[in-house]
Amino acid sequence: MAKQPMLKFVQIDRDMPAKRDATVRREDFDEIYAEYAAAKAEEQASRCSQCGVPYCQSHCPLHNNIPDWLHLTATGRLEEAYATSQATNTFPEICGRICPQDRLCEGNCVIEQSGHGTVTIGSVEKYITDTAWDKGWVLPNAPARERGESVGIIGAGPGGLAAADMLRKAGVQVTVYDRYDRAGGLLMYGIPGFKLEKDVVQRRNDLLADGGVTFELNCDVDAAKFAEIREKHDAVIIATGVYKSRDLAMPGSGLAGIEKAIDFLTASNRKSFGDAVEDFDNGRLNAEGKKVVVIGGGDTAMDCVRTSIRQGATSVKCLYRRDRANMPGSQRETQNAEEEGVIFEWLSAPKGFTGDDSVNGVMVQKMRLGQPDASGRQAPEVIEGADYVEEADLVIKALGFEPEDLPTLFGQPDLPVTRWGTVKAAFQSGETEMEGVYAVGDIVRGASLVVWAIKDGRDCAEAILKKLDAASAIAAE
Repeated sequence: MAKQPMLKFVQIDRDMPAKRDATVRREDFDEIYAEYAAAKAEEQASRCSQCGVPYCQSHCPLHNNIPDWLHLTATGRLEEAYATSQATNTFPEICGRICPQDRLCEGNCVIEQSGHGTVTIGSVEKYITDTAWDKGWVLPNAPARERGESVGIIGAGPGGLAAADMLRKAGVQVTVYDRYDRAGGLLMYGIPGFKLEKDVVQRRNDLLADGGVTFELNCDVDAAKFAEIREKHDAVIIATGVYKSRDLAMPGSGLAGIEKAIDFLTASNRKSFGDAVEDFDNGRLNAEGKKVVVIGGGDTAMDCVRTSIRQGATSVKCLYRRDRANMPGSQRETQNAEEEGVIFEWLSAPKGFTGDDSVNGVMVQKMRLGQPDASGRQAPEVIEGADYVEEADLVIKALGFEPEDLPTLFGQPDLPVTRWGTVKAAFQSGETEMEGVYAVGDIVRGASLVVWAIKDGRDCAEAILKKLDAASAIAAE
């Protein structure tokens, strides 16, 4: 009788890849987790229970075939595991690194619910694709036939690049337009290297270019450029993301030393490329030797506190108005930050800033959790008389992002937007009310996860291909 390769969660405990010691990893921007060895990856994959209703798969936005590629990994069929993973996910090695698995696939693992510890899905996913790159299994797109239609994509983030990949596979001519000098969007400039090393992103960019995707970088799309793009292509996808930072309107908010998270993170990532960054070199966006206070409790805030530690801040504190259980960011990232020396001030909210020309402190009001608000979470309430001042030389606002005013920026007053400024687009297809114009990712959803942007890009590409095929069939009659 053949040996059972799966359902070993009773005999084998959950085991994540080794994590570098916090005192070592806080000195650089390298990724903090080691790679699985082949035997360890097979062992951990074999813990999967292969359940009849895989909640891990249903709670993945891409509905990745997780049980299938875990089984293939456990039985040593890695090339097939990679093919299965790649079939539903354009960037599995990126999702394996930065997806909040604790809130998605791993958080809904059946054996986790039974007390045995979840399968390490993200780490195995990362291992599969990194191995595929090492073995030369990852190849540029080679369409069976080239098509004459073309699609222009505005924005080289994960949503735009996922759409570009799917369209090129079908032979469509694709041009991606982006305002930055490197493709990748927040994957390149927003997420720090200790979570996602930049060569991982760049090799995907290179693969897309090798497969025939054209990139127009350093390209600011204004009214004239948008009209040109629309005229040139059969369809246009808006995948700009949301980059406008939410602000704080309170006493002292205009003081020097109070910075936006996106500016801080972009400067740090640019320095890692060896770019000249004036506002980093002059100290403005450099945490070295400073008392840093980060305001916010999401993943961007976690990126900021951990970056500050690596830049040599003398202290790093994070203010969040709710408690740990109610924070929106990853619990795993919070733990990593605490290990590296970040102090979290829970139930704490800013009410203003002190200082003459430059900030020297944050006025903090202590909070307690009251009745649930409209979102169902307990609303924070001020505790009267519990205010204090937190010393700070650098304050970083990580309060989330909002969309830019695209109808004005693109000179398209008819571009339909919601009251939040996001583009109105049809569910799944991404089609807007403007003929031939689609939208995907955060510019439709608001600030969200990379994995959702990938899903939107893939779904939109599929919808465009159906339209192009239908138009071709009519023209052939």
